[in-house]
Amino acid sequence: MSIPRPEYPRPDFERKNWMNLNGEWQFEIDNSRSGLEKGWFSGKEFSRRIIVPFPPESSLSGIGEKDFMESVWYKRFFDIPDQWLDNHILLHFGAVDYGAAVWINGYKAGTHKGGYTPFTFDITKLVRPEDNEIVVWALDECRSGLQPTGKQSHRLKSYSCFYTRVTGIWQTVWLEAVPNQYIEYFRIITEPKSGGIFIDVHVRGEGEYTLSAQVYEGNNVVVEAQALSLKPISHIYMRIPDAHLWSPEDPYLYGLNLKITGKDGIVDEVKSYIGLREIRRFRNKILLNGEVRFLRFVLDQGYYPDGIYTAPSDEALRRDIELAKDMGFDGARLHQKVFEPRFLYWADKLGYLVAGEFPDWGADLTNALAREALLDEWIETVRRDINHPSIIIWTPFNERSIRADDKVCAEFIQRVTRITRMLDPTRLIIDCSGWTHVDKEIDIYDVHDYEQNPESFKEHYAILSGGGKIQLDFRRPTDLLRNMDYEGQPFMVSEYGGTWWNPFETKAGESWGYGERPKTLEEFILRYKALTETLLSNKAISGFCYTQLYDIEQETNGLYTYDRRPKVNPEVIRGINRQRAAIECEPLCGGKR
Repeated sequence: MSIPRPEYPRPDFERKNWMNLNGEWQFEIDNSRSGLEKGWFSGKEFSRRIIVPFPPESSLSGIGEKDFMESVWYKRFFDIPDQWLDNHILLHFGAVDYGAAVWINGYKAGTHKGGYTPFTFDITKLVRPEDNEIVVWALDECRSGLQPTGKQSHRLKSYSCFYTRVTGIWQTVWLEAVPNQYIEYFRIITEPKSGGIFIDVHVRGEGEYTLSAQVYEGNNVVVEAQALSLKPISHIYMRIPDAHLWSPEDPYLYGLNLKITGKDGIVDEVKSYIGLREIRRFRNKILLNGEVRFLRFVLDQGYYPDGIYTAPSDEALRRDIELAKDMGFDGARLHQKVFEPRFLYWADKLGYLVAGEFPDWGADLTNALAREALLDEWIETVRRDINHPSIIIWTPFNERSIRADDKVCAEFIQRVTRITRMLDPTRLIIDCSGWTHVDKEIDIYDVHDYEQNPESFKEHYAILSGGGKIQLDFRRPTDLLRNMDYEGQPFMVSEYGGTWWNPFETKAGESWGYGERPKTLEEFILRYKALTETLLSNKAISGFCYTQLYDIEQETNGLYTYDRRPKVNPEVIRGINRQRAAIECEPLCGGKR
């Protein structure tokens, strides 16, 4: 049997000595949640078989169970290659929703909470050369209010904009062999104007070591540096002369090779890549590499008919980006989900700008435990993805309905926003997309507006085009916290459209979208054109994000169907989207950010 999703899961942090553990595992649904007491962590033969990394709700997993599963168990065996026996063995999980406990040969390797972020255990002392048993217990209490769940339905079935749930392992599981000292993590910060590259490297293991870094163009080394260190964190600075910048039109990537050599001469080597680009705001404009950029985004929620959260193949990840680019979008909001690293790799390779968003829905921010769990996982998200040049915006929250007297939730959003800026001062930040902005230091002021009448839609932004500073709260109840006043930042309509349109639907009442359904394709195109040109022609607007790229289950407001068939000629949408925006024609005059 071939291994599903066989490609290396982290192209930005790649090692040579690795083993993919995807494929058939034993599986059991533990409805009574008594598996731990029954000793299922070792020696138990589970009754079902599942294909990892696909979640058990998916058809690709071979299970296809759509009911709530709060407790599930996995098991398989693996051997250690002979050449690995003198190394440390690391066990990696791309993502397990939500809580995970892992045993190796009956001994506990560790636990992790967070359904969207990776974790690693050093299992060196727990393994033997052959017949190693690995058992994983996943707990997923999506209705508890204590964990982020994104768009996963809290009802038995999908409804409205909530879809099939995901439980347990949904990204690749793999092993790696590393020496006693190895690279645990690194962060890259670039200065495109000077060609400068700052790299912070975190090293696990004690003792003196030499850190070396090489930057490549093709097979040629263009710059390299070394540092001798005893510290767990080392810093390297390099400068690329006449640096080639990264942009959507020219997604140029340099190869990066990081290596540490211990006193015993044993080497750990990691391969990655670098894209030099700068994103910043200047008054009400977004600047990419110093040039005014109007963001032509589309909403992408990362769902697949057969894999749900998990793409059926690496090619499917790439194809979604290509489908968006075919329609003239230069990027996406990665909405209410932390996308897997290989999607971001293809965004880097293909030149696709993205807003990294956290799936905060489902977490009750009035509960202190939920707040701290969300913050921990958001920090892990930023840490995982910080080196991707394609990510230009961080968005930790979306459409939060906060009561006017709820200072705790508002202050928590501010706290997360400021921690995000401390973790990564190089990207733009939206504190809470669409409804409730609470932090005056946000870089982009955005709104969500699903008005379908083009004239009414245009009227919403008329005062903005005249230089007015307005507060926009469409369809908001008066007892909720209102948006803070607009202070002249870049302004983005980060959700609009969502037009209910499904020309392939054969039965009425099986789907939904926004507004009255167009009667013809021509009517749909006219509406899309009028709404989109309203935003492109407004000299005070810096970007849009159309809802959405493709249908998901009952929500049929995509430009493609759920199985990625176009509902409209991509060239028609591309022709509308690629018109020059008014703000791109405005002169870039002096002043401070």
